[in-house]
Amino acid sequence: MTNDRGWCMERSRGFTMLELMIVVAIIALLSAIALPIYTKYGYRARRPDGQNLLLSIANAEERYYATNNKYGLVTDIGYSTDPTPSEKGYYAADVVVAGTASATFVAAAVPVAGGDQAKDDCGTLNISNAGVKTSSGTTTNGTCW
Repeated sequence: MTNDRGWCMERSRGFTMLELMIVVAIIALLSAIALPIYTKYGYRARRPDGQNLLLSIANAEERYYATNNKYGLVTDIGYSTDPTPSEKGYYAADVVVAGTASATFVAAAVPVAGGDQAKDDCGTLNISNAGVKTSSGTTTNGTCW
């Protein structure tokens, strides 16, 4: 069909501005829900980096204790720096030796400040000579150990 000016009166095909805005709103809503969940998953996925470092330190401490009858500092048990960085660099660990004749230790893995793991709810991960595993934060993002 044509009008009196000769233009075609057929309906043009495409999207209206309203339809596009609805799609944009749906994408924004899904992103607002998915992004925090993805971020929390990232924290949980990076946490074993600190856990593995602490378990390695605890094993090294027990080997050191077997030969020296006392626990040692990080540099005593074979690590070159104090604090010791984790393999992937998300945590840095240190050991506090206490008690009479260095009979106890607590190793702590602290998330690197300004790093990807710094905002993890678990905070600092700890392990003691008795094998007690704790954290300084909350468990709102899964179990810390």
